[in-house]
Amino acid sequence: MTQKDQPTGFFSDLGIKKSFLNILNKKQFIVPTPIQHQVIPNALDGKDVVGIAQTGTGKTLAFGIPIIQRIALYKGQGLILVPTRELALQVEEALRSIGSPLGLRSTVIIGGAPQHSQVKSLRRNPHIVIATPGRLADLMNQKIYNLSKVNAVILDEADRMLDVGFLPQIKQILESAPTERQTMLFSATMPKTISSLAGEFMKTPLRVEIAPQGTSAENVDHEVFIVQKNTKMRLLDSLLEKYQKDTTLIFSRTKHGAKKIARDIRNMGHTATEIHSNRSQNQRKTALDGFTNKKFRVMVATDIASRGIDVQHISLVINFDLPDNSEDYVHRIGRTGRAGRSGKAVTFATSDQRRDIKKIERLIRKSLPIQSLPDLPPEREKTTYEEQPQQRGRGYFGQRSQGRHSATKNHPGSSQRRRQRARFQRSNSSSRQPRQELV
Repeated sequence: MTQKDQPTGFFSDLGIKKSFLNILNKKQFIVPTPIQHQVIPNALDGKDVVGIAQTGTGKTLAFGIPIIQRIALYKGQGLILVPTRELALQVEEALRSIGSPLGLRSTVIIGGAPQHSQVKSLRRNPHIVIATPGRLADLMNQKIYNLSKVNAVILDEADRMLDVGFLPQIKQILESAPTERQTMLFSATMPKTISSLAGEFMKTPLRVEIAPQGTSAENVDHEVFIVQKNTKMRLLDSLLEKYQKDTTLIFSRTKHGAKKIARDIRNMGHTATEIHSNRSQNQRKTALDGFTNKKFRVMVATDIASRGIDVQHISLVINFDLPDNSEDYVHRIGRTGRAGRSGKAVTFATSDQRRDIKKIERLIRKSLPIQSLPDLPPEREKTTYEEQPQQRGRGYFGQRSQGRHSATKNHPGSSQRRRQRARFQRSNSSSRQPRQELV
């Protein structure tokens, strides 16, 4: 059963209880988005739902409002599975903002955070658990958590969870949940794996498709530059100067690339942070908070940030590297042009990647205009490994050395100090007394 995008009315038309509606009104939620308008009434009736929609269309409240109301009426526990830590925290914050006045208790179960505190929060019997599949499956295998109370399961950004290899854990979780439950699945695309997952674990789901698969945001301008790999950084330098007032999100294909790009941008004089899997959860949270609060104008990220990061003021997305698959292009540029704002997406491609550009164009049913390269600035002088600590005022021992004595060996004047130390040791060797032990 399929429903297409239809005009929306008001939240008051969707079957939401008056006490809950009053909270939504106070939060200025008056007119639902198309996916909220289609999903909420059916989800309140307990139907299984497959929702296909772009990021930034309001999916969190589309499943959040029904799950909170149904738990308030029928008890039980809701389980929400998401692909990344950042999305888990964002979903929990959104649900807490509307559910806490009703007494909602929720918890987040993610990797990269202490397990002990998460186990304690699970033992407090929360109404809703928001989790990444890996950490949740691990707690299940340790017999710390079971799904006996779960009567609603939501899979958010399902295609991304499968992309990063969570299919075994998702199947384990769905097989362990009670068969009498409500299941909702949300995804921007509908590959065959997700169709088979829905067929295996859902009961005659209602399919709600708000936009055709692969549809990109309408108010985003696209540009492509064909550029040599060793010229990308100079082109980035030029664009960051051209759009120096724009909050910018830059995507790198690898975590090592993201770290290097962020460092080079800081050397250009811009405020920049980075987010990738090599950073701890606290580092990632600090980076995201700083970017959200405009402490950093630029954030460099891997595809961790292509889903679920809700920063409204991003006006420029730069694909420093093309994504590994065309669908991720849609998710990346979905970080800009949100909430009715306009945005720009700029992509760097090498001459041998023209075929990949064509694949993206077929997916989004839109041409990506290729731009002429601007006049590029000269390559900036690179800072050497030894010079960096001095510039930051950290001294030579601020940088981790390659060998035990490498920092001392390269330090000006170190030979003179070694000679002085040797003379001192020779002069005292004859009168040295046995060392006394402290009692």
